[in-house]
Amino acid sequence: MVAFHASALDGVARNPALPTALLLRLLAFDGGGDGPPRHALQRTGLPGAAVAVILARTNPRARIGFAMSAGAEPAQRARLADDPSSKVRAALAYGPEWHDPRTTVAPLPDEVCARLLDDPHPAVRTALLDSPLLAPPFVASLATHRDPAARRRAARAWETLRPEDRPALLADPDPEVRRVAALGECRRDARVTAELLRDPASVAEALRRGLLHRADAERCVAERTHLASLAENPSLPADLVERLAADPDGTVRLAVSLRPELDEARRTAIDFTVGDRDRGDGVRWVRDGLADPEVLRRAATSAHPLLRRAAARSPHLPPDLLRLLARVEDPMLEVLLGIHHPDAPEEVLMRVYARLGGTFSAWMAETHPRFPREGLAARYADHPDGTYRRLAVRDPAATPELIERLSRDPVVRTRQAAAGDPRLPLHRLREALHEPELAFSAGANPALPEAEMATVLTRAGVPA
Repeated sequence: MVAFHASALDGVARNPALPTALLLRLLAFDGGGDGPPRHALQRTGLPGAAVAVILARTNPRARIGFAMSAGAEPAQRARLADDPSSKVRAALAYGPEWHDPRTTVAPLPDEVCARLLDDPHPAVRTALLDSPLLAPPFVASLATHRDPAARRRAARAWETLRPEDRPALLADPDPEVRRVAALGECRRDARVTAELLRDPASVAEALRRGLLHRADAERCVAERTHLASLAENPSLPADLVERLAADPDGTVRLAVSLRPELDEARRTAIDFTVGDRDRGDGVRWVRDGLADPEVLRRAATSAHPLLRRAAARSPHLPPDLLRLLARVEDPMLEVLLGIHHPDAPEEVLMRVYARLGGTFSAWMAETHPRFPREGLAARYADHPDGTYRRLAVRDPAATPELIERLSRDPVVRTRQAAAGDPRLPLHRLREALHEPELAFSAGANPALPEAEMATVLTRAGVPA
């Protein structure tokens, strides 16, 4: 099979206008042992007949692809819980590897997770416990499970556990369960913190989060033990905070500058440096409060770049704070607003796109629902930069003649954008199917006639 035919087939598999009859034909395709294209397996809203075809496939690769679909309903994926292949069951247990961060992937039903946790194959059990998609109530229910690995997962979600389940985990026969449980409990018990400080594997985290005896804090300062972690500790005495604020280590001073109790005058008096690429992920009190209006207001109105960036990760920013952050001249903050906030201003999205064209962040900005559309053809169709000419395709007023011209643009990504636009004249769309760089976009074009889709399948060797 010629390479660009395979590319066209992948595009057709993704085409939102693909008729069910052709979809079923495609899903039954073996593809030389590789199974049907991934886009066919992971379409959103697959009809029941399509799911039945996938489940009946003897090649486990197809079932694995479906098991990891972010577009499938959990109840559809759950039908693989008794699959004969442990690799399929493990893929189901872990779930989708990637999905648009602006969307939510629903977890599998609790009863299905429970069955996978009791799977006879250890890889399936491990995949489930490693999955980021487990529902919090299910994770909490693992506190009394017979498998110590499950109890460890529960202990990592310490604050969601029932108080009556915690003592048993602290006294668990498995030492790692006890250690993880102690890291949760140390926030409220200085004796537990002191015990963890004797464990080299736990010292840094215990210093970061645990309730500290003053003597232990003074000793760590004197011995310069994990000072950047210690500088985050909520219970660190104020005088020791002041000492660390002047520490010769810049990472220590930066950690102090992010403490929640500091007022703005004290915070800005600390000599710290923030990296251009630091997203503020590590500011735990803001990260844990992304839905808390008070936390968001304190962080967003701060002069500290990392606090503002941490707040920009919240989709719950009220309009006044969103406007405030949108006026800050900080490229990383703009990227975070573009990724996380549903009402990110158009001008912010345009700046991200202009600055980072070709990157994931630019793609997130360009596909944001608020990215501008009207007027782009008039402004950018003849721009000297092909990255901007591509924007003209987004304009509802762009004519078929302009779309065809852009499908022949010197810049390949501009040509690809035009090849996927339903306004592209049919004769040019047919041509694009035979151009290697455009075949995928043309195959995915929703204006591609059903007969042309069928021809792509036939030329790729998909049986009728």
